[in-house]
Amino acid sequence: MSYLLHIDSTAFDAESFSRQVARSFRDAWQGAVVYRDLAATPVPHITAAGVSARLTDPSRHTLEQKAALLIQDELIEEFLGATAYLFTVPMYNYTMPSTFKAWLDQVVVVGRTIALPDGPPAAGRPAVVVSARGGSYEPGVPNHGMDHLLPTLETVMGPQTLGLEIHAIKPQLTLAPVVPAMAELIDLHTASVAESHVEARRLAHVLTR
Repeated sequence: MSYLLHIDSTAFDAESFSRQVARSFRDAWQGAVVYRDLAATPVPHITAAGVSARLTDPSRHTLEQKAALLIQDELIEEFLGATAYLFTVPMYNYTMPSTFKAWLDQVVVVGRTIALPDGPPAAGRPAVVVSARGGSYEPGVPNHGMDHLLPTLETVMGPQTLGLEIHAIKPQLTLAPVVPAMAELIDLHTASVAESHVEARRLAHVLTR
């Protein structure tokens, strides 16, 4: 069965702009969805047992290595079973939430999801990244170049590694309604969020087809 794999790393609930825009995508998506909420059920961070198990003959695995591989295998099979992806990854302190990094570290495995002779098994599959951010990091603004989230994800999940085709949606200036010094940016924030919802619905229709 083909499905959309939705990995959500948003710490907040309904008030999260990332979660709201992802909901617009989900509402317009036509097909099965497998959902994993990393805030509600965090994935364990990679351990020495998890790394060494990849490099050790299975017949010599310790109990800790076997347990670590069970987690990896579950996440990798879930990842490889999808035909499209929705990643809800808000910007926290200029980069991704640690919960999402933990998931990546479990899934990005040489010989399973990357660096295979015939290329990554997920090559060419579409992935939508919804990444709300409190400010703006676009060209021409003071914070340009300080986005360490999307460039990292494009490297780790893009053509050179996991092979995914990344489509980024970035609701911006989400702190404007609550930070007095940013009050003059509220209209830009409102427009950015509205455009993000439109783009989410558009991509859902396009990728469903």
